[in-house]
Amino acid sequence: MRRGSYCGVLFTVWLITIGARPANAQTSWLTGYLQTVPLFSSPTELSNGDISNFSRLRLSSEPSVGSLSAEVAYEHTVSVWQRGSSSTLALGVVPSGGEWFDLEGTITGVNRAHVRWRHRFDRLNVGWTPTDAFDVRVGRQTMSWGTTLFLTPADPFLPFSPSDPFRVFRGGVDAARVRISPGPLSQIDVVVRTARTEVGDEVTALSRGLMTWKHWELSAWGGTLHGDGTGAVGASGAIGSWALRVEAVVREFDSTVVGRGAIGLDRIFQLSDRDLFVVFEYQRDGLGAVSPDDYRDIFRSQEFRRGEFQVLGRDETVFQASYQIHPLLSVAGLVLWNLNDGSALLAPSFAYSAGDETAIAGGVYFGIGDSTITVGRPLPSEYGLSRATGYVSISWFF
Repeated sequence: MRRGSYCGVLFTVWLITIGARPANAQTSWLTGYLQTVPLFSSPTELSNGDISNFSRLRLSSEPSVGSLSAEVAYEHTVSVWQRGSSSTLALGVVPSGGEWFDLEGTITGVNRAHVRWRHRFDRLNVGWTPTDAFDVRVGRQTMSWGTTLFLTPADPFLPFSPSDPFRVFRGGVDAARVRISPGPLSQIDVVVRTARTEVGDEVTALSRGLMTWKHWELSAWGGTLHGDGTGAVGASGAIGSWALRVEAVVREFDSTVVGRGAIGLDRIFQLSDRDLFVVFEYQRDGLGAVSPDDYRDIFRSQEFRRGEFQVLGRDETVFQASYQIHPLLSVAGLVLWNLNDGSALLAPSFAYSAGDETAIAGGVYFGIGDSTITVGRPLPSEYGLSRATGYVSISWFF
């Protein structure tokens, strides 16, 4: 760890100290999350079959004193692999990338060929809220400006992977944020974010407005994203019994304007007195690949190296259906389909509530599509080389 990590540890001690003091509307100053995920992966042309395990211990606190507050989340993760290679899906990993402060590290003294033990501050910020209409927060924090549920090209802050079955914790970014609420149905955000990526040190400065009009939530944001002039709009509302979500972003690259957008529909049906929830989304990405011949250029691009791609194709769709068999048990199926190369990722799963604090989930991921590797096409399709991976997740909240 560099100096920033030690500063983070000292800051956490201070947070815990003030968290021990009584505060209004604060019932528990420390909460936790323990998770373990055994994984079983089949062999492919590029890798052998593997048995692995991912475990996480996460502690969170949100102490407050008057108008001052803080937020901290500190976690340890341990990954173990039989053959020294992790699952290609990176299941259970909180999205990260571009953090300015060094608040993470690898624990030494382990066999790194088969074990990786890491620790990380995923939240570490302080805030000042003198009134209900004004809030300032500085440090590592979570932000989400997406409108659609899975494919969110207009979200500039570490969106989830659409194939992630553990969408519990959103990754934090290092930023300063001011939120103003002119009225009960409107909000203005101003964010300045510093980032250190493989491309270099960059600054993002964006402002966003959000309002509710009739039964619609409308939003728009603009500014400079990684040094590029960028603007976006989003809308969500209802058309009959269906929820409609739309978002689009335009961005200037070397005097060329590129557009990215997504549209989604979702609805809850009643089937045998149980809930059936369906989601369909389509994304058109001006930065995406038209064919597998474009993948190599994408991997070399600055946008990919910053982690700005959720998927690789120019045209991609997501379909998910989940059904509540019992109040404690539900099953689901997800299909992520690249319309350009014809490959798809399929993921049937289940979720069971074993108690108020315990959750059990499991499923299988497998890809279909072209898997023939050639010199000219090291990646013949986006999902064709995805090995079948089964997992069981046991989570305990305290």
